[in-house]
Amino acid sequence: MGKNMQNKRALITGIAGQDGAYLAQFLLHKGYEVHGLLRWDSYAQVEDQRDRLNTLRIDNEINLHVGDITDANNVTRLISEIRPDEIYNLAGMSQVKVSFETPSSTLDINASGTLNILEAVRNLNMAEHTRIYQASSSEMFGTAPAPQNEETPMHPCSPYAVSKLAAYHLMRTYRKSYELFAANGILFNHESPLRGEDFVTRKITRAVVEIEAGRTEPLRLGNLESLRDWGAAQDYVEGMWLMLQHETPDDFVLATGEAHSVRALVERAFAHTGIEIKWRGSGLAEQGFDAKSGKVLVEVDPQFFRPSEVDYLLGDAQKAQDLLGWKPRTHFDALVSEMVNADRALLRNGDVAWQMIG
Repeated sequence: MGKNMQNKRALITGIAGQDGAYLAQFLLHKGYEVHGLLRWDSYAQVEDQRDRLNTLRIDNEINLHVGDITDANNVTRLISEIRPDEIYNLAGMSQVKVSFETPSSTLDINASGTLNILEAVRNLNMAEHTRIYQASSSEMFGTAPAPQNEETPMHPCSPYAVSKLAAYHLMRTYRKSYELFAANGILFNHESPLRGEDFVTRKITRAVVEIEAGRTEPLRLGNLESLRDWGAAQDYVEGMWLMLQHETPDDFVLATGEAHSVRALVERAFAHTGIEIKWRGSGLAEQGFDAKSGKVLVEVDPQFFRPSEVDYLLGDAQKAQDLLGWKPRTHFDALVSEMVNADRALLRNGDVAWQMIG
């Protein structure tokens, strides 16, 4: 690419999200000029989108732009003005359950949005100048046998997964047809204190801390047996960057190689507060209770089950290790501990802070 990192310019779509905020922080530390795209209608006030960036104290170091990746003209104009060396497409509708309720918009945002970026780079004759990273998802594997890697056949089980698979194949098609540097990062679940409360990990850690502080309402969850390969978002954004520093564009799985159930996550989170969870009953009648007091702290709620369940996702990131030198550094226990402690700090700081990264 002919530039050192101090002169590189990056555009991050979805910069207001967990991954976008950590990636922006990472690139700033590398000396990049960072530009971020904020979707105009994501929040009631555009300023609200800065919350994660404020939390990391980097909001004043980023050039923020308001737009929408589903608007091809907007995307082309923005890329033409910024002339980025690297584009990280992290924008998207990321809720699997919600994708069943809004399948058309999910496909439009996740697939057509990716196409607009590819077309902009191609039509602006920036193929030799700009490298593109696409946030793919382990959900694309669906019911494929674990462990899953880059050669595993994909069997998506939700509109979200289908939309991500479409974007994945668009990247591969443009890479081959137009020689774009287009890399797919197939990331398994990655979490942090910046994770939104609509994701099960943060829902659990916040509820655990509230129960520790006196909340009487039990934590309600769906499939306790669902197994996921959970890593730390801070580790995974480094992998994104490494994919665009590689000599050739390719597709890479990022994962820890360890899977844990939702049940295990609940047990670890409560254990961090000194509570041992025991279980009784089965199916929708199963409950988790405090081994000492007998108080019911966890209940199964059918409203949180997906129409089509993906039970077991476990990644094999050997290719990323061999070709990129990437390895996850944060163990599952340390991740859960970090998230519980962060939610404790937020609770101490009052309700306004709770809303900051929710």
